Amino acid sequence: MVDATRLLALSLFTSLAIASPLSTPKFSKDLLVHEKRDALPLGFYSAGPAAPHTPLKLRIALSQSNPDAVVGALYSVSNPSSENYGQHLSKQEAAKLAAPNPDSISAVNAWLSEHGLSATPLTPAGDWMEIQVNVSKANALLAADFSLFKHGSTGLEAVRTLSYSVPASLKGHIDLIHPTTAFPEPIDSNVLLGKRSFHTPAVPRASSSSCSNGTTPACLQELYNIPTTPASVSSNKLGVTGHFGNNAHYDFLEHFLKTFRPDMDSATNFTVTLLDSGNNDQDVPSVSEGELDIQYTVGLATNVPVDYIMMGIKWQDGALEGYLDEVNYLLSLDTPPQVLTTSYGMAESSLSFELTDKLCKAYAQLGARGVSILFASGDSGVGCQQNSTSFVPTFPSNCPYVTSVGGTEGFSPEVAWSGSSGGFSNYYPTPSYQSSAVSSYLTTLAASPFANATSGKFNASGRGFPDVSAKADAFQVWEGSLVGLFGTSAASPTFGSVVALLNDRLAQKGKGPLGFLNPWLYEKGLQGLNDITGGNNSVSCNGDEAGFGAVAGWDPVTGLGTPDFDKLLGLVGL
Repeated sequence: MVDATRLLALSLFTSLAIASPLSTPKFSKDLLVHEKRDALPLGFYSAGPAAPHTPLKLRIALSQSNPDAVVGALYSVSNPSSENYGQHLSKQEAAKLAAPNPDSISAVNAWLSEHGLSATPLTPAGDWMEIQVNVSKANALLAADFSLFKHGSTGLEAVRTLSYSVPASLKGHIDLIHPTTAFPEPIDSNVLLGKRSFHTPAVPRASSSSCSNGTTPACLQELYNIPTTPASVSSNKLGVTGHFGNNAHYDFLEHFLKTFRPDMDSATNFTVTLLDSGNNDQDVPSVSEGELDIQYTVGLATNVPVDYIMMGIKWQDGALEGYLDEVNYLLSLDTPPQVLTTSYGMAESSLSFELTDKLCKAYAQLGARGVSILFASGDSGVGCQQNSTSFVPTFPSNCPYVTSVGGTEGFSPEVAWSGSSGGFSNYYPTPSYQSSAVSSYLTTLAASPFANATSGKFNASGRGFPDVSAKADAFQVWEGSLVGLFGTSAASPTFGSVVALLNDRLAQKGKGPLGFLNPWLYEKGLQGLNDITGGNNSVSCNGDEAGFGAVAGWDPVTGLGTPDFDKLLGLVGL
């Protein structure tokens, strides 16, 4: 019996507050302002200058020799129409494409050396390096004014500057320095933005009795034709990202398998990789997300080795909250997991485009190596920004080089889950692989009941998300008792498990993994997806209610649809 129902949601309230006046640093003659911000994120205030001796770890992102090389390679090996399709790059080949110009490395190292500093390379490509300095040294080096900022409601503290400068001679060599002007996103989970409504679809599907008592492995297996046949290729792995202390308990998994997968060995387990002082302490209470992600990967991707990549809160990448630390770790591996699913995200506007793009290009590098990267689209519908009528796209789903997973609910029929985040990026244009699908949707939208309410609230020329979807409602999870969990954080591991099982079948035939999915999904894979045509992701925000509707074809609520393993298996040639 379910004794609790919770919503695992990505809260996306994001707006700006006017920054408090700070002391103005004196800029050296040869320095030019590189980045600055005129306002603080909502809720932050200045608590005064940071103590001069406060240690800082600053990461310098060097300009790549050819910024388009990695993306070009990604599309070359991911487009089914390309002669290079499936010929994924090695670690060394990808790193070479992402490498900065040697002149950039020399120039930056010479500048640092003049100030008695040396940098440590952080990536195989050498495009990120780190220096360790105190606040006093950083202020002098960058003509900055590092101060202590606090978030009023959460108590979160961060040492940041509202601007920094670099020598004019280094323009074109340095993309950015971090953390400087980017602020951490306060953690505020289990919050659903606004009221959601949805429409009942007219065409029902066949009933699935396995789903009548909530979403379980049996429900998903029946709904999506997911096989129970164990995977057999041990080198085919599924990575699951854990954040914010969401521990996964071994005894909970064992109980879950005994209850919902009695055909499996209940001792089936997972490995753990710890980053940023993360831990998977078995003696702390459950906070649901870790249990959900592990139980519905181990419990669906039968016998696929699952690695729980557990991020602590001692982030080395500041406001990126471990995202950069994780992808850099994966890039350092000779054989990273072939699938990575992540159930976390934030508002696109939380990060500058420059910082977002550095991360996005890192995902492209990983994708070019054959890794399918999936992110939950979010649980806030189209998103609400205080004092604004514009919708709020999410990160990392806005990145064109990852696969964004939205949510559905029900089973007879299956419709869009009302919280499924979706929309259009304000940072990235519509990628070529989805241009036709997005164009068709916009034509449909213009003639739909949603047209007036959405007009002017989104970037019609932006990257559309999600790309695909899966169930996001009433997931039965064991954490000492049975609870029902909702959110796209359930949909992403579900879809990721399907991809991992497809990769296993490919590996059995001596074929490589699917890698970056989107070009294949939009060209061929959509034939193996269940098109969702009912429901919407409307929210009530600042007095208005608006959102997008699910329609035939791609839509910014459920993407191209939910998986059908058998059909997808045929489409990959098996």
